[in-house]
Amino acid sequence: MTSAPASASDTNRRLPTLIVLCFVQFMLVLDDTVVSVALPSIQGDLGFSTAGLAWVVNAYFLAFGGLLLLFGRAADLLGRRRVFLAGVAVFGAASLVCGLAQEPWQLVAGRFVQGAGAAMASPAALALITLLFPGTEERAKALGVWGGIAGLGGTLGLVISGALTGLASWRWIFLINLPVAVVALALLPRLAAESRARRQARMDVPGAVLGTGALVSLVYGLLQTGESGWGHAASVVPLLLAVVLAVSFLAVEARTAEPLVPLAFLSARIRAVANGATLLFSAAFYAMAFLLMLHLQTVLDYGPLTAGIAYLPYGGGILAGMWLSPRAVLRVGLRPTLITGFLISAAGLLLLSGVAAGDGYASGVLPGMLVTSLGCGLSLPALAVAALTGTTEENAGLGSAVVSSVQQVGGAVGLAALVTLAAHRSDDLAASATPERAATEGFSLALTVAAVLLALGSGIVATLIRKNQHTDQVVDARRSPAEQG
Repeated sequence: MTSAPASASDTNRRLPTLIVLCFVQFMLVLDDTVVSVALPSIQGDLGFSTAGLAWVVNAYFLAFGGLLLLFGRAADLLGRRRVFLAGVAVFGAASLVCGLAQEPWQLVAGRFVQGAGAAMASPAALALITLLFPGTEERAKALGVWGGIAGLGGTLGLVISGALTGLASWRWIFLINLPVAVVALALLPRLAAESRARRQARMDVPGAVLGTGALVSLVYGLLQTGESGWGHAASVVPLLLAVVLAVSFLAVEARTAEPLVPLAFLSARIRAVANGATLLFSAAFYAMAFLLMLHLQTVLDYGPLTAGIAYLPYGGGILAGMWLSPRAVLRVGLRPTLITGFLISAAGLLLLSGVAAGDGYASGVLPGMLVTSLGCGLSLPALAVAALTGTTEENAGLGSAVVSSVQQVGGAVGLAALVTLAAHRSDDLAASATPERAATEGFSLALTVAAVLLALGSGIVATLIRKNQHTDQVVDARRSPAEQG
């Protein structure tokens, strides 16, 4: 049994620790999107089939989304620093395998192992940050930096992928991970002490098997809907299996003395609302990133590198929102900050939905991109603060894993549903409109629905979070960790 990290009271080490953890998170999120622009080059070099090529992306999503819950709880029980360092080592080794791959199966296997390493490192890192910065104000600022870095990683993945693929080789999109992994492995043991749950508990093996199986089946089924459609057996069977496993998981967790996920933890209102809003937020933004990149290249006729560069202002908007978010949370509270961020993003998506062939970048694409990214940067840190409110040394890894799992599942749902919706709309108009017009109509419909999801998220926050709820009012400090979930 160990106490909270020594660095939690050592202000000279907390900032360097935060920087190292954020760089690693940037690397992990980067690999969500970094392969997107490089897929045609990868297919040409390694001889992927069209169906097989999708698994360069899907293998990472499947392992990352499916294993987060398991490794998040393992970090609480086995040690957060230990699990984080193991995850970074696994991720770095897998990146090397991906960069040197000579056969399709080698790259897909490397991507799966990359996802597993990310599932180990990401929730452990977020838990370390949560414990390093226990005060309301400092935690809000630290999670603001964390959320902004995560948003930048997803955006800049497209830019970096386009630049490296166009100027060097697709292999470098994986090999650039190695220096970050080496630096993190060298520095973090010197900066942060080990931390784990004070109360020793055994891993809930039945819950771990059922929970992991449910998440893996759910993510796999959602990924399959993008390829086969919602009614095909390839997607229906794993989705039904996910429901059965999830119900079994809840039944087991309600009866076991030391559950993997205490049901009281999930039912805490502020965290439940935050995770529900995160699901809608991730669905909207994962789909937007994919559809906008496709729209820039197929309808506006941008090249891969140009499309990547066109995304750069999006990062600037996220940085601005990231700077504002913790200040807004502390000044006016979580509720107004989240409502405002979601509505700003929804307005930006509606602006982007009107971008059509022949529109200029400055007058057509840029305004919507800047508004959307500002709302995104404002929302991400506030969502993290809300989702981790009330977490303690006993369950910080679990809380981090839950919100990360929700992000991945939401992203998979958004991609499967909104990309399919856009494709169906375009197909319906294919006979009566030009290809550019049909594609634009599908893009516009999907982004409008994404905006509606964000408006729905703002409504949930407005209805279910108390008006005077600030970060320091969310959980009564007099309650015990067990009562807090």
